[in-house]
Amino acid sequence: MGRFDDILEVEANLAGAGMRVGMVMSRFNGDVGEGLLSACADELKRLGVANADMAIATVPGALELPLILQTMAESGRFDALVALGCVIRGETYHFEIVSNEAAAGITAVQLKTGLPIANAVLTTEDDDQALARMAQKGREAAQAAIEMANLKKALTR
Repeated sequence: MGRFDDILEVEANLAGAGMRVGMVMSRFNGDVGEGLLSACADELKRLGVANADMAIATVPGALELPLILQTMAESGRFDALVALGCVIRGETYHFEIVSNEAAAGITAVQLKTGLPIANAVLTTEDDDQALARMAQKGREAAQAAIEMANLKKALTR
């Protein structure tokens, strides 16, 4: 008998059928945002989320993501959300402000509302890094959103 045989273990569950997922995409660095969105939506479909159960909203930049994520979370219409965007380092401190504040805002919304939010806001040194990472990050965000929504349901039953 194993050490944890008598302990409830909730395993990762990527079954997305019946899940309602909202995606919020920053239009700044739009090519990368579109790549993230495409990969995320494709992965959600592969996991069983129906097109009719997905919603997409866009915002001007990464700092605007938290407000719309909060609005969607408070609507009660979604099981999980995904934040999509890209902040590329420039020559000023602005990169750090946008990166840090967007991430903090996304985390705050998740904790305030109790709704899982997958953070797929890339923070990269240059365009090449962003383009190289966008498809994988979009897929990973879809998986994280579904896994967390399923985990939350399993733990609150």
